[in-house]
Amino acid sequence: MMDVQLTTQALLPRCLKLFPQQTVTSLLVGGQDESGKPVPVKHHTTYREVAQRAAQLAGALTGVGVQPGDRVATLAVNSFYHLEAYLGIPSMGAVIHTLNIRLPAEQLVWILNDSGAKVLLLDPMFLPMVPAFQANCPALETVVVFGAQAPDGLKAYEEFIAPHPTTFEWPELDEKSGAMLCYTSGTTGNPKGVLYTHRSLMLHALAGGSRDAFNVGEGDVVYPIVPMFHANAWGAPHIALMFGASLVFTGIFNDGKTVAQTLETEKVTFCLGVVTVMLGLLEELDRAQEESRNYDLSHLRKIGCGGTAVPEALMRALHWRHGVHMMQAWGMTETSPLATCSNVPAGLDPVSDEGFAHRSKQGRVVPFIEVDLIGDDGNDVAHDGETMGRLLVRGPWVVGEYYNRGRTSDFVERGGKLWLDTGDIATISPGGEVWVQDRAKDLVKSGGEWISSAEVENALMAHPQVAAAVVVAVPHEKWTERPLALVIPRGEAPTPDALREHLISHVAKWWIPDDFVMVQELPIGATGKYLKREIREQYKGHQWTGGQA
Repeated sequence: MMDVQLTTQALLPRCLKLFPQQTVTSLLVGGQDESGKPVPVKHHTTYREVAQRAAQLAGALTGVGVQPGDRVATLAVNSFYHLEAYLGIPSMGAVIHTLNIRLPAEQLVWILNDSGAKVLLLDPMFLPMVPAFQANCPALETVVVFGAQAPDGLKAYEEFIAPHPTTFEWPELDEKSGAMLCYTSGTTGNPKGVLYTHRSLMLHALAGGSRDAFNVGEGDVVYPIVPMFHANAWGAPHIALMFGASLVFTGIFNDGKTVAQTLETEKVTFCLGVVTVMLGLLEELDRAQEESRNYDLSHLRKIGCGGTAVPEALMRALHWRHGVHMMQAWGMTETSPLATCSNVPAGLDPVSDEGFAHRSKQGRVVPFIEVDLIGDDGNDVAHDGETMGRLLVRGPWVVGEYYNRGRTSDFVERGGKLWLDTGDIATISPGGEVWVQDRAKDLVKSGGEWISSAEVENALMAHPQVAAAVVVAVPHEKWTERPLALVIPRGEAPTPDALREHLISHVAKWWIPDDFVMVQELPIGATGKYLKREIREQYKGHQWTGGQA
């Protein structure tokens, strides 16, 4: 067989020759209204133009001294600009380093210095951070602002790329060389860098577009609400470019109403987002239905959801009230991120009770990914669908070491194979179905037994008066820890007794939280997940009033 390198350069002829007229629609910030709120403006381009401008970007970066292996950082939301960087930077041999826009400047300075980024491309909204970067990042030589304008001393993107031709002499690349650098969310300590290779990104895209995963093709319109700065937007941009699906980006405009309007007007067939975004979408769809102004989502064949465990109640509500099918995907930054998908097996009705139960789990591994379980003692744990263990994962797009850190204690050698310890506690069925019970750090240890906070949260979400719920471990004098539930009510707040009565039929009695606290909001982190560490810290001195244990 021929030895052909798998690199992002393979996407260029597909954009230019196979799918030149496929579209990229972006919502950009077009100014502010009278209240100072950003106003969206719609921008359209094609795959041909994206590929041509990616070549211009490669020429411009070469002109400021960027060489193969150099890191070029982006601080940007989802847009066609970011897509051009996704394509042009790695294809010229440099490494695109996507920065998390929700991190403070101090932490971004640390990350930029850890990566050694030479150039930074950023959206105008992040200009206030630039002085901190310039003062504290000695390797940073050039700052380019997406758009046609830039302050003195910085470069405007349009002027930066304009002098360069729409073709570029792409160099020969080793598929195992770095292509993209992404840092973990860093909820404790400094984030860890994960360097994706060309080979890992292209294999990930091949598997992600397959029928066993997202099942994307030329007739699709893909809408990644998940940010391009986080784990390469779950692979959606690469998958769409590879298989010829059009793309839709809404940048900062990800509220429920904008998402619903975008799904309808752009005739989206597949979108991806975290649970918190999808809860906002459901709220908007319900509100519209109550006002007799239903959205037309007939073209939407599937929503992919993840980030945290997806409540079965959310899946049921979207299907039965709005005809929307949702599947769950699981992974992490270290797995690029796609590792499992909860597509329903052939012969199983996806809207039966069994079908919903299947979709509420993390599902089966995508091709080339392996999973296993071990106990705290390091011994094997049975794949019986009941026994919990630490979830291990390995595969061609699973990180083998952290950037500038090497192999930490997160990596395990077993039977001559290298595995990543995910930090998740899970079960695996005899048929290979993965069910993540919780993050190890989020389990509640009560009286020497483990309680899955995620399972209790999902059960609470099935109550009609619960909009969102988080369960955390709080110290308890008798039981060491007990679960405390924080609930955002939907309409009139439910009583603790009503919630306890509801939970009795869903979880073991001793799993029921001792207390329920009604709140108006919960802290959300940089990747759309609830910040349980902050919540645990805030409520560590909670005075218990109830109790079922």
